[in-house]
Amino acid sequence: MYGRDVLSGDWRRPRRGQIPEIPAEPDLVVEDAEGRFCGAVVDCDKEAVTLEDRFGRRRVFPLTPAGFLLDGRPVTLVRPQARPSGPLRSASGSIAVEGLRAQVAKESRIYVEGVHDAALVEKIWGHDLRVEGVVVEFLEGVDDLPAIVEEFGPEPGRRLGVLVDHLVPGSKESRIAARVSGADVLVVGHPFVDIWQAVKPRALGIPAWPDVPRGVPWKEGVIAALGWRMDPQEAWRHILGRVTTFADLEPELLGRVEELIDFVTAPDQAD
Repeated sequence: MYGRDVLSGDWRRPRRGQIPEIPAEPDLVVEDAEGRFCGAVVDCDKEAVTLEDRFGRRRVFPLTPAGFLLDGRPVTLVRPQARPSGPLRSASGSIAVEGLRAQVAKESRIYVEGVHDAALVEKIWGHDLRVEGVVVEFLEGVDDLPAIVEEFGPEPGRRLGVLVDHLVPGSKESRIAARVSGADVLVVGHPFVDIWQAVKPRALGIPAWPDVPRGVPWKEGVIAALGWRMDPQEAWRHILGRVTTFADLEPELLGRVEELIDFVTAPDQAD
């Protein structure tokens, strides 16, 4: 009435799909599946692992499924992932500062045009900005930039850096930038119609950013041309999600953001 003998079969082998994979890290102690050799991992390549027992004897075993016992239970040993060599890098490519503690923000600021610009800057340069204690704010357009600069009151030790979309000669943006630029205000920009274009097409798996006819809202035109069934906010989340490092951005944006960070953190700035 109780079915087949519960002690029959291989009691050490769990049902299919329940065998854990364990990285063969150095000094991990395991037995071979037959329980005939017990030792610590001293080497592992893509095909085999070398174990050394307490007498210094070594044996090589293939990395077969359920080929080893760990604490008496079957496991599959796998080759450990390679650890990165050299210092850790942030998304911007700078050396990451481990154990970073929050610090009081500097009086200097970086302003960008909109919330999308701020999100992209935070994703790539957020670590660097926190190290430096620099806050990024957004303007929601550049039309009110002269009043914002006047209210901010830039001076030595309190600099203002501004990133502007589509800053090309003869544009409205270039005329406004000329009005506010000075020793303690730096306005730089990229040539793109929108910050979306600063993301390299290959990061999104598209051949190029489409041309949008005059009179058509740019974001909506891009979404339609690419056949995306999304609203602009969903499209932006999709775009931002595909950006992981500075290598996913165009150099015309990279250089300008680095220039602003250097400007507001220059050595002559007051602490």
